[in-house]
Amino acid sequence: MPEIGFAPEMRRRPPRFSNRRGFWTLTVKEIRRFWSVLGQTVTAPVVTAMLYLLVFAHVLGGRSSAYPGVSYIAFLVPGLMMMSILQNAFANTSSSLTQSKIMGNLVFLLMAPVSPLEFFGAYVIAALLRALLVGLAYWVATWPFVHLLPAAPLMLMSMFLLAGASLAVLGLIAGIVASKFDHLAAFQNFFIMPLTFLSGVFFSVHSLPGIWSQVARFDPFFYMIDGFRYGFIGAGDAPIGISLAWAAGFFIAVSAVCLWLLRRGYRLRM
Repeated sequence: MPEIGFAPEMRRRPPRFSNRRGFWTLTVKEIRRFWSVLGQTVTAPVVTAMLYLLVFAHVLGGRSSAYPGVSYIAFLVPGLMMMSILQNAFANTSSSLTQSKIMGNLVFLLMAPVSPLEFFGAYVIAALLRALLVGLAYWVATWPFVHLLPAAPLMLMSMFLLAGASLAVLGLIAGIVASKFDHLAAFQNFFIMPLTFLSGVFFSVHSLPGIWSQVARFDPFFYMIDGFRYGFIGAGDAPIGISLAWAAGFFIAVSAVCLWLLRRGYRLRM
C-alpha cells in the first residue's frame, strides 16, 4: 500500500496560513494534549532539573565560576533551564506525532483541510508553550537559591524562541521517522542527550581538554545554551552574534528538512 500523506490539494497550497480555523483547532488540540497531564509534562521536568541543581550545587558549589562576579549556581541555573526547554520542546512534538501514528488517528489529521505549513506551525507553537511553562516554573522554583533577573531580555527571548522552535521541529522529524517509541528513545539517548551534556550546561567549554573544547564549538546546543545564559548574566563563552547565527541557521535547516518530509508525506502512515 502506498504511503499516505497530506491530500494532493493541500500539498499544492502556497506556503501560507490560508486555513486559520484549522490551524487554530490543531494548535488547541496539541495544547490540550499536554495540558491534561501537567504533572508529567511540566512538573516532572522541573523536579528533574531541580535535582540536577541540588546535586551539582552541593558538589561543585564551592568552585569558582567561569565569569568574574558570577556564582556557580547563577552560572548553572540558566543552563539547566535551557536544557529543560530543549528536552521538553523535543518531547512534545515527537511523542505526540509518534503516538498518533501508532494509534492510527494521524490519518484523520491528514484528511483535514490543513496544509503542511499549518500542521508544522500548530505543533511548534504548542511545543513552545510547554517549553515556556517548564522554563518559567523552573525559574520560580530556583528563586530561593539565586535571585536571577535577565541582563539582556531581548537576547533571552530570541534564544528561547530559536532554540525551543528548533527542538520542536527536530522532534517532528523524529516523530516522522520513528515507527515506535523505542526509536524516539534511541534518538534522545544517542543524539539529544550527548549534545546537551557537551554544550556547557554544567561547565564552561573553555575548561574542556584539548579536542573536546573544539568539538563543542560545532555543537548547536552549545550556542543555544550559551546565548540563553548570556541573556541572564550578560556573559558567555561565544560572541553573541555567532550564537544567534548558529541558532537561526540550525532552525532554518531543520525546518526545511521537516517541511520537505511533510510535503512528501514521508512515513506519515504506519
